[in-house]
This record gives sequence, structure tokens and C-alpha cells, in this order.
Amino acid sequence: MERYPRRKTRQIMVGSVPVGGDAPITVQSMTTTKTADVDGTLAQIYALKAAGADIVRCTCNEPEAAEGLAHIVPRSPVPIVADIHFHVEMALAALEAGVDCLRLNPGNLRKADEIKLVARECKDRGIPVRIGVNAGSLDKRLYEKYGEATPEALVESAQIELGLFAEVGFDNVKISVKASRIPLMVEAYRQLSELVDHPLHLGLTEAGPPPAGIIKGTAGIGTLLMEGIGDTIRYSLTTDPVEEAKAGRTLLEAMGLRERRNVDLIACPSCGRAEIDVYRVAQEAQAALESREIPLQVAVMGCVVNGPGEARSADLGIAAGKHRGHLFIKGEIVRVVPEDEMVSALVEEAEKLVKEGFVARLAAADKGAAAEAEADRIELLDARGTDANHSEARVKLITRRLATGAPASESRADGGPAVPGAPEA
Repeated sequence: MERYPRRKTRQIMVGSVPVGGDAPITVQSMTTTKTADVDGTLAQIYALKAAGADIVRCTCNEPEAAEGLAHIVPRSPVPIVADIHFHVEMALAALEAGVDCLRLNPGNLRKADEIKLVARECKDRGIPVRIGVNAGSLDKRLYEKYGEATPEALVESAQIELGLFAEVGFDNVKISVKASRIPLMVEAYRQLSELVDHPLHLGLTEAGPPPAGIIKGTAGIGTLLMEGIGDTIRYSLTTDPVEEAKAGRTLLEAMGLRERRNVDLIACPSCGRAEIDVYRVAQEAQAALESREIPLQVAVMGCVVNGPGEARSADLGIAAGKHRGHLFIKGEIVRVVPEDEMVSALVEEAEKLVKEGFVARLAAADKGAAAEAEADRIELLDARGTDANHSEARVKLITRRLATGAPASESRADGGPAVPGAPEA
């Protein structure tokens, strides 16, 4: 992050949550319940909060929704944003319900006098507005001007709205310029960040279901965050919104932009040297640890040859060898356990680490564990060598073949496969 320092923005308050300035980047999501269903909506809001959401948006599309918000807002564990489309009456009703922010779409709430009316009401109440530009619902005049949704069209839409707000002296604003195509979305935010100092709400709209939706959202949001652009984020996934909050929180933690509050499990991709089913053990460890909210990076490695070394930066890890697991803290072996106890030992040590700290747990290490682990490592190397996947032999074969043009089957005098374990040519 030293290469891309975070862009300096003004700070606004969404309820009790600061957005922009030097505040932590926040995670947002949106309920999928009918807002008039107060209990159902609150249940989803609490689930989103537990999954990592700092701010939650609810639709306000009808009088019953506004009435629901009046009951939801005072009972919500997070600030509530009312999502407004088309009807200025719903914006005013949401303000009466006590929401902490409005989201206005300039593409479908277009009358200047209505927009300024809402801005004046928000100014009087100290309530911020998100200008929510969307490539799929721009003002038709912008489509006519640019021919299609372009970065310039999205940015101009936001600027037009800002101009109307400025006429009534309102600037308590954050902005999004979302699109469903990654290059369009990224370039629009880049251009906007050069023109305004308002906090920016990042998102790739209509990303679709996981896993593709998470990949697409991460490509767009992550690119901008690495460039120092963005103050709050939302994944737009076709799934339970709890998954949006999880994805957002996970991304920020992985990038070092939010303090880790739950496990970050890393694992090797497995290879010919693996002594266990790495996929199964990693999945079991993930399931066992994620429900405990243990803020550690934990590694599951398939063998003891390189495992502890490759995962040395992890807080805690385990590597498999000779039907045993080598448990390590910061790369230092502390215990050797039976293979069928690997996951339970990992969970037990993780809980002790959180409770007692690294110094105490390293001091409590089994004094003979390191020697046992080294013996296992040497024996595995003797049995399988340093190149269990025969990679070096394959490289030599490729080099010889490119140099001589000889087919693979001619690379050995006996006509057998040129690489141990490789199929006949």
C-alpha cells in the first residue's frame, strides 16, 4: 500500500459510522426482504452485521416500506440507508422515518426542483446522500450525448447532481459510479477521483452469483483499492446478502485494510509429495475455525518438507508427514500429533494462542517436537527426493527435445518414458 497511498477525501458520517478521510474502509450490503416486514428485515440486518457489514441499505419503494423503516431504524445495530428510485415522496418519507442516509439515483429521479428539495431537507437534518450513478439507468440525455454508457457519462451524471446540490448549499455527499463491466467501472472511478474529494462508494453492479460474481467484484474493487481509491465497498451478488458482507470483509482483511477479526486460512495446492488429502483437511479446518472468530492466519500444508518454511509468516499451521502432523507457530515446530488429530490440534492451539499469546505458547512447546519433525522430514526426502513431481526431469526433457527435435520416446535408450511416472510416447 506504500506504492498507492489512500486518496484523501472529506469525511461524512452515516449515522455513527465515519466514511472517508482517515476512517477505516467500510463494508455495505442491502437487505432483500420486503422492508414492510420489520422482523424479517431486522433479522437480515443482524445477520449482515455479524458477517461484517458496517452499513446496510433497505429499499423504500412504497408507503409500507417507509412505515417499516420507522420501526427498523431505532432497532438496527448498524446505520440504515434508504434506497430511493423515481419517487421524491419516498425520499421525504424515509427522512421522516429517521434513516441515516439516502441513496438517490440521478438516472431515475431527474426533476431538478425535486432533487433540490430533498437536498434541502437532508441539509436541515444533517443527513448525507449517496449519489448512486448506475451505467444501466443514466439520464437519456447522457446516452444521446455519449452514444452509450462511458466513464465520462457516469462521471458527468454525478457532477450534474453535485451541481444541483451546490445550488442549495448541500455537500454532505458520497458518490458511486457503478457498472457491470469491470473496465468501465474502474475507469469511471479513476476519473471521478481526480475531480472530487467526496468519499467514494465502490461496487461492480449486477456481478451475478458466486463464485464468478465474487471474482468479478474483487477484480474491480480490489484494483481501485490498490490504487488508493475507495472509502466504502459493496459486493452486488445474486445470493444471500450475507455472502456480500463476508466477501467485503474478507477482501479488506486480506488487503490489510481492516484488522482481521476471523481466521484467514491458507493452504498449499497439494503435489506429489503430499501426505494427506490437503483439500479435505483444509475444508475441515476452515469449517472448524471460522465459527469461532479467531483472528489468526492459519496454514494447512500437505507435507513437512517445505510446509513450515513456506508458511513461516502464518501465525499458526500444521504440516503432514509420516501419518503425523507437525504443528508450528510462526514457523517453529511446537508439537507433533497423530494424523487423525490434526484439525482438532490446530483448533485447540488456535484458541490457546488467542487466549495466552505467542510468547506463552512458544514457551510451552514440546522440547522434542523439532527433532521429531526433522527426522520425519529427512525420511520423506529420502523416500521421495527433493523433486517429488519430477519437475526437473521434465525440464531437462523439454530442453533436450527443443535442442535436438527428438520425440520424447527417443530420449531414453531403452525406449521407455523419459520421465518417471510419465506415459509412454
